[in-house]
Amino acid sequence: MRLLIVNPNATEAMTRTIARGAQAAAGPDVAITAPTNRDGPPAIQGAEDGAASVPGLLALLAAHAGEADAAIIGCFDDTGLEAARAALAIPVLGLGEAAFLAACLHGGRFSVVTTLAVSVPVIAENLRRYALDGRCARVRASGVPVLALEQTPEAAAAGVNAEIARAAAEDGVRAIVLGCAGMTGIMARLTAPPGVRLVDSTAAAAALAVAAARLVA
Repeated sequence: MRLLIVNPNATEAMTRTIARGAQAAAGPDVAITAPTNRDGPPAIQGAEDGAASVPGLLALLAAHAGEADAAIIGCFDDTGLEAARAALAIPVLGLGEAAFLAACLHGGRFSVVTTLAVSVPVIAENLRRYALDGRCARVRASGVPVLALEQTPEAAAAGVNAEIARAAAEDGVRAIVLGCAGMTGIMARLTAPPGVRLVDSTAAAAALAVAAARLVA
């Protein structure tokens, strides 16, 4: 099994973090190729950054698709997902959609804890497009910038944990989706409140990509 994971932003350290998280979820028998979009912004925070990353992202997907059984766009905003699916003959997954679907499997409603407030409208619109907005109690911003997840992981985890605790106390949910690809790198520092599951979007996408590839004849 071969998975292609393209990081739409230009930060190589985040690509490595995403690839490690995907490998752990997919298992040792899955080969992962993880190129970085060096033409993209350093981080994707909001619609403008997402739009700037799309040309390079689609070029990398096209260049490597022949080597893969399924592809993953390594951004929680599902940047360029519809265009990628239209262009490629293999299954293409976005981290956001995969994580939402995984959260639904726990029953009840879920909330999303993301990075900055600028990302909230993009995620909310994706939930509406996927007809999953009724399952989501709230999309919350932790105030933690994307690159802080790599550069200052201890402080970033403290900020994310604080928002996770507020979501658990206020939203009445069974699961909390971690709304940034970079959060996979701080999973060991995050605490799931009692009765609430944390959903890592990288792990969800990798597991579902393997399943999707195996189901395609």
